[in-house]
Amino acid sequence: MKLTSLRIITGDIKRLVQFLEKVTNLPAQWYTEDFAELASGTFTLAIGSTRTLSLFGGEIAQPASNKSIIIEFRVENVDDEFERIKDLVGEVVQEPTTMPWGNRSLLFRDPDGNLINFFTPVTPEAIKKFS
Repeated sequence: MKLTSLRIITGDIKRLVQFLEKVTNLPAQWYTEDFAELASGTFTLAIGSTRTLSLFGGEIAQPASNKSIIIEFRVENVDDEFERIKDLVGEVVQEPTTMPWGNRSLLFRDPDGNLINFFTPVTPEAIKKFS
């Protein structure tokens, strides 16, 4: 089994896709006005409007109500990324902080309130894990 993508359902797809393009520096590929993807060599983040829910059978998801998932991106230098995006981000939950497991982490929310973590491995153990 291979995890292929994560999908966010949103009530304002244009706003969310534009935000994600800016913070990730990845261009979105739009397939319809209700569905776009941001892809790199290692992941795909799909964004669908609430209108796509009807294709799955109706009200199966509720936008802007995530309270349990953190979307994580490993970055070259989390402190540099914080400087680059701090004016784009509405809510910074945690400025860059070194965590007990060896990653330096920046936690913020996207316009729908989803948590996003930018992190950089900084201890020898964490660096080895991601080598």
